[in-house]
Amino acid sequence: MEGKKNPLSLQLNVDEIQDAFEPATAEEKESLVVMRESVGFFKDGLRRFRKNKIAMASLTVVVIIIILAFIVPAFYPYDYEEQMKGSERLGVMEYSKSELERMEAGEKVFPHFLGTDQNGRDYTIRVLMGARVSMTVGIIASALILLIGSVYGAVAGYFGGRTDMVMMRIVDILYTIPDVLIIILLAQVLKFPLQNLAQVPGFSWITALGPNMVSMFLVFALLYWVGMARIVRGQIMVLKQNEYVTAAKALGATNGRIIRKHLITNCIGTLIVTTTLQIPSSIFTESFLSFLGLGVQAPMPSLGSLASNALNGLQTFPEKLFAPAFMIFVIILSFNLLGDGLRDAFDPKMKR
Repeated sequence: MEGKKNPLSLQLNVDEIQDAFEPATAEEKESLVVMRESVGFFKDGLRRFRKNKIAMASLTVVVIIIILAFIVPAFYPYDYEEQMKGSERLGVMEYSKSELERMEAGEKVFPHFLGTDQNGRDYTIRVLMGARVSMTVGIIASALILLIGSVYGAVAGYFGGRTDMVMMRIVDILYTIPDVLIIILLAQVLKFPLQNLAQVPGFSWITALGPNMVSMFLVFALLYWVGMARIVRGQIMVLKQNEYVTAAKALGATNGRIIRKHLITNCIGTLIVTTTLQIPSSIFTESFLSFLGLGVQAPMPSLGSLASNALNGLQTFPEKLFAPAFMIFVIILSFNLLGDGLRDAFDPKMKR
């Protein structure tokens, strides 16, 4: 005889459970299965980057500037060093007398959107070429900083101890060196050796850049990588404590392979963000030095040198100053916003 269940008992009745619940159908089972797509680090970062509207807008502006600086000058009818007689100091969309006569004769004359400078050179193409120079300097300088700083910081952070102490004291010393003074000294010291080197076949580009610009690149390579080295060192000191580094050592991997394949590879997100933020800093430094007359050699234009030359006719032709200044503003702002977007996308601490 089956006994009655105590009403205060917590034991479940199997028959009552089976009557109350029915087996789920195949469609109901499929609706409950929610699987997230397996994505890698870069794919996940790019997906979150595309959701950042400000960063995408900044990337679009950067692409437009690159097209204007590197592609449009190849199809522009005027050259940045072409001097047109009778066309000195033209205003926005103005034409010289000879150009007006050609237009009356039925000939098509390409307009000077920003006028011309005091030497009769089209100002629009000079602003575009100045943007090319500034962008090139920023990219090359950032590449040098990335290469030197990442290697130096990785070695210091990985070996630690006395090696790290000596290497970081060198970094502290380099922090105290005034970069502008070094650029002036190097430009004077390297002036004649660079002129002789420019006569060698294959080194004619030195004449176009001038000793000031070569000195600037040397200073970037000698001094400006210290911030990158400190950032990479901090990342490496954290990553080298992980188990996969211990496993790589146990398997006989060399220190160079561990640094190259396991440590720097896992810092790639930080390196991308830091390099992107370094580009506007390098562009601003180049523009500032060119404004002081320590940049590229004439007739090669730079945004800083164009702004400096425009100060003489500021009241008569203010657009000559506003055009390069606005270009500097747009480039630096776009790269800063782009760097912030990359940081939000690739920094694991920023994930929600």
